[in-house]
Amino acid sequence: MLGRVSFRMCGQWLARALAKGLVPLLLLGAGTAFTEEARDYLSFATEDEANSTEIFSKASPAVVYVTTTTLRRRSRFSMDVMEIPKGSGSGFVWHDSGLIVTNYHVVADANRMKVTLQDGNSYLAELIGSAPEKDLAVLRLLEPPSDLTTLPLGDSTELSVGRKVLAIGNPFGLDTTLTTGVVSALGREIRAPSGRQIRGVVQTDAAINPGNSGGPLLNSLGQLIGVNTAIYSPSGASAGIGFAIPVNTVREVVPQLISYGRILRPIMGIELASDRWRRRYGIKGMPVVRVFPGLPAAEAGLRGVSRSSRGDLRLGDVIVAIDGQTIDSHDDYLTLMESHKAGDTISVRARRGDDEVNLDVVLTESQ
Repeated sequence: MLGRVSFRMCGQWLARALAKGLVPLLLLGAGTAFTEEARDYLSFATEDEANSTEIFSKASPAVVYVTTTTLRRRSRFSMDVMEIPKGSGSGFVWHDSGLIVTNYHVVADANRMKVTLQDGNSYLAELIGSAPEKDLAVLRLLEPPSDLTTLPLGDSTELSVGRKVLAIGNPFGLDTTLTTGVVSALGREIRAPSGRQIRGVVQTDAAINPGNSGGPLLNSLGQLIGVNTAIYSPSGASAGIGFAIPVNTVREVVPQLISYGRILRPIMGIELASDRWRRRYGIKGMPVVRVFPGLPAAEAGLRGVSRSSRGDLRLGDVIVAIDGQTIDSHDDYLTLMESHKAGDTISVRARRGDDEVNLDVVLTESQ
């Protein structure tokens, strides 16, 4: 009985709604409105959506999935060796001859590397150069296809906080994934696998997760402006704080890795005390342990550790500044050397006992 009454009341309400012209809008026209909205959505996009879609379409073929394996003995008592998965990450095509750029930590200690392109085809690769201090590595496809896509290079000095960025990679092994965000900060420092500091790093809130490492960070023109390398997250997943090696650093490092397999930096011809030893004895500056004969530091007159007539070690010169920049760690020294080339003359200020000396040293190529 209640159901019939309710149905009758609904019928009366419907009749009144029809009379007022409400039903075509609310019910009878719902299907038509939905169809029109669906049709419009397919042809409509905001400027930001259109920009993201266009960049992804052009850039994603250049992004690759890198997987690595290593060799292990089956047991301590067995000589049988098996190949086991080691890790995975992202990368991108640097040159259409088959050169791939990725993070060093993605391929470190790997015995075998495989690169999978967007079309699903996989190729074996070899490591031709690495820079643990910059967390960068270059691979070469052993049998590259002829239609590889590369990325245009941007300029990381043109970045500013708030500008849009896009990250493409393979988080958690999910291939060719796009995330977007903004530049959150510039000039950050993160620690490289070698223990050195990578400086000038780009911070972004674009979601970066495990597997994104080595993938490109792009600007709104689709230009490469960084290589995604790390996230800050206690849980290991994206917390809105990701870091990318700036493209200007990549521009400097990658050609050296391709040509020489490592970063080339000029040298003075000295051996410095370790940071640990220096801190242990509370020494400010970098003590020179040894000066190699025939090299620029020796010719300029720098002195290393020596022995007294009684056989006691006597501290030599302690470098406190180069070109006016304070030197208080190995990282400071190496970073400054990387900013120079062979043939450059640097001004070295050193503490020698109670005195201070200033020496000009002409840098030479690493041996």
